[in-house]
Order: sequence, then structure tokens, then C-alpha cells
Amino acid sequence: MGSSAALVPATEGRKALPLVHHQGYAPALPAGHRFPMAKFAALFDELKASGLARTGNTHVPAPATREQLIRVHDAAYVDAVLARAVPPAVERRIGLPVDDGVARRALLANGGTLLAARLALRHGIACNTAGGSHHARKATGAGFCVFNDVAVAIRALQAEGAIARALIVDLDVHQGDGTAEIFADDPSVFTLSVHCGANFPVRKEASCLDVDLAPGTGDEAYLAALAPALDTAFGSGRFDLVFYNAGVDVHGEDRLGHLALTDEGIARRDALVIGRARTLGLPLAGVIGGGYMNDIAALARRHALLHHAAESALNDAVAKRAQAV
Repeated sequence: MGSSAALVPATEGRKALPLVHHQGYAPALPAGHRFPMAKFAALFDELKASGLARTGNTHVPAPATREQLIRVHDAAYVDAVLARAVPPAVERRIGLPVDDGVARRALLANGGTLLAARLALRHGIACNTAGGSHHARKATGAGFCVFNDVAVAIRALQAEGAIARALIVDLDVHQGDGTAEIFADDPSVFTLSVHCGANFPVRKEASCLDVDLAPGTGDEAYLAALAPALDTAFGSGRFDLVFYNAGVDVHGEDRLGHLALTDEGIARRDALVIGRARTLGLPLAGVIGGGYMNDIAALARRHALLHHAAESALNDAVAKRAQAV
């Protein structure tokens, strides 16, 4: 696993990262299904083993409500999911059976990202152990995504008056087409998507800023392309909250990605994004995005890079405040 093996576990002397997790994130799927649903439970086990997930810092989300969902998605589609009556053609587009377990998981993951956002506003940074369902559009799900959790969280917080403007930094290997469609022509949300242009979805939507990378792009070229994109995104106005989709399907070993990042490159990427937000004093909510490997334990360790980077950034900020006193 490279760099993840060298990460230092959280200790009692360090500030604990607020984490959001629910055991319902990992429902059973039919045998042989290609979506690695077991990674969500494995990720939480990894975070417990490394000391990041402890009793006092782990928060359990409530399911998203119908009211929250229909601020983003068409009511007819939401009601079909809630009734477990999604048409077969839509289920095929989603790539998951929308049964009791998957429908409940979608509600919990959306509630989890909203809770992570609330915790980020309170503490400066927080992470969900799920989320990043960026292919879900207004009228339908797609690409293993039932509801668009980041969009649902933004609209809920805006409706409450908790935030006015949000930035989405989407670094999943696939373009955030559903997110781009939902927020098209909406100046209250800036969408940045850095992805492999030759990958799914075939039909892209226009984000505020899209960076299409060629298959085989590795660590140095990726980071060189990311830095100016972050300059543009963070420099595009005032934001109240940043959402970071830290998909690890950019890794060279991922079976659904075409890029070639290493664990070290992903760790550097996460530190760059989170560090930029924290330097500017912006709260950040992290979601895990995509990652597709048969080795679930290795995949969990790779997803945990986000949480380690967030915990490090949180403690760096605490240390800097202490030095300034």
C-alpha cells in the first residue's frame, strides 16, 4: 500500500477529526455484484484500527428526509425510491438494485454528508465514510449513485440560511456530471471536476471548471494540473463551505479508472486540497467518492488517506493557533 502504511495513528494528545458513519452504509448486494459495497464497513474498521475513529468523535447520521431530497431531485423519482418502485430501466442506469438495503443506504449516506457539513461548519473540517454520489441527476440516479448527497447537503444548508455559497472540488476519476447538471447556471455553487476525459460518463456536463486528463496521467502531471485549477476555483469568490470528493479511483490499480496515481500521489493531492481550504479559513466536508478494487482491505486503506489528511490538517490548525497565543 505504500504511503498509507506509514501513517501515524491518532493519539490522545491530538484533536480528533469529526467522523460520520453508519453501519447501514454497507447493505448486502447479490453475490458477484461488481460494486464493492463492503468497502464502507472496511473503511470504518481501518479508521478504528488506526485510532482515527473513536467513541467521542464518531457521529451517526439520520436518514435524509423527503423534503431535503426534493429540493434537488424530482419528486416523482424520490417517491419511486422511497416506495422501492424504481423502474427496471432506471435501476440498470444506477447499476444497483434499489431494494430496502440500497434505498436505506442512499438516505443514510445523504444524511451523513449533511451531518459532515454541519460538523465542518462547527469544527472546521469533518469527513463522511461514504458520499460523493455525483452521477445522480435531478430526475434519475446513475453510475452507482441514487441521490446526489453533496447537492442535497448544499440545498439543505442554503434553505436554513447556514450557508450562502459553496465550492465543490470533485477529484473522482469520473466527471461529476450529475452535480454539474443540478447546479448549472447557479452562481451560488462553483463546481470543479478534475477527471479522466476518456472515462465514464460518455456524455459530459459543463462544470464551472472541468479539467480533462489523459489516460495514464501519473502523480506529477496530475498535481501540476490540479494546482492551477484550485487557484481558479478558490479564487472565484467568497465561499462559506467546501465539499471535497476524494475519489481514489484515480489510482493506477483501480479497475474502473484510467489514471495512474499512486498512494503517495493521492495523499499529496488530499493534503493540497485540504490545506488550501484550511489556509483560507474555509470549513471543509470530505466524502470518499469512487474506488473499485477486489482487494477490499487495500481499498479501505486507500480511502482512509482522506481521513488521515483531514486529521493532520485539523491538528496543524490547532498547533498554529496555539503558537499565535
